[in-house]
Amino acid sequence: MISFTVFKGSPSGDIIQDETTTPSLKANEVLLKHTHSGVCGTDLHYLHTSMVLGHEGVGIVQALGESVTGFERQKSGDRLGFGYAKDGCGTCKQCLKGYTFQCEFSPRYFAGTDLDQGSFAEYSVWPSTRLVKLPNEIESADAGPFMCAGQTVFVPMLRNGFKKDDRVGVIGIGGLGHLAIQFANAFGCEVVVFSSSDNKKEEAMSFGAKEFWNTKNLKAEDVKKLDHLVVTTSAQPNWELYADLMAPFGHIYPLTIADGNLSFPYLPLILKELSIHGSCSSSIEEVEKMLAFIVKHGIKPTIEKFPMTVEGIEQAIKKLRTGEIRYRAVLEVQQS
Repeated sequence: MISFTVFKGSPSGDIIQDETTTPSLKANEVLLKHTHSGVCGTDLHYLHTSMVLGHEGVGIVQALGESVTGFERQKSGDRLGFGYAKDGCGTCKQCLKGYTFQCEFSPRYFAGTDLDQGSFAEYSVWPSTRLVKLPNEIESADAGPFMCAGQTVFVPMLRNGFKKDDRVGVIGIGGLGHLAIQFANAFGCEVVVFSSSDNKKEEAMSFGAKEFWNTKNLKAEDVKKLDHLVVTTSAQPNWELYADLMAPFGHIYPLTIADGNLSFPYLPLILKELSIHGSCSSSIEEVEKMLAFIVKHGIKPTIEKFPMTVEGIEQAIKKLRTGEIRYRAVLEVQQS
């Protein structure tokens, strides 16, 4: 067993540093020594729980269960990544398809049944079936954000066949939005960005946007119709406006956790034959396709680094809450 440091939430919302030990490896499990972890908006929802936070993990293989194949322990070590979904029964319909998050019988969060296994820690133990090998071309600090934010925006594009010359609207230019712009641009789409201010206009264009629209006083007739709309803001958008902006047979993808219910204009939904497509998880095969796509097209997150300490985590969370992060926070494990 290895004793190691973890960082948990608490009932007060403060970050608590604690010590735990690695459990004995099951046959299908891998022990990882973390190097980096992304910080996600979803982590804010767990701040008031006494569990180890984090689900955008990057680490190096330290030990393997007896039945694990495909990963090697060597001097340099295999670099692996993991995301939000962990435990699955392995036998239900969704698990057999690779969609562990949708398992009928397991908890829907990153720690699964062991609350000490988040990525805000020096080590973690994960099932080999939920780990992905990271290409050498992707730096470890950049890899973390792809494990959640990246797959969140890429997978709907993959599943729904985004293609050259599709007009893709992206609402919001934050942690998800700046990656959505890059992915859609790499698919050959015309990327149209919508924001409530001009503060990030130049950055949006540098990420690959072809058009930028400030939504204040925006009229639907000003904008050529959209085939897809990727919603990356936590606030509900003005659905009346965006219903008018959609082309017939258009697809809308709400991708973040937002308060309240989705209230969408009924007639445009029916008459334009629109589809609203929720998405929040992925299979390992889809993540592997994303990583290959990232390498091929040179996609890179814009990150701010913080030390993986109580103070560093608190600073990252504070900036995340106030919207100051450009554009994903990444924690670096402090080597002793």
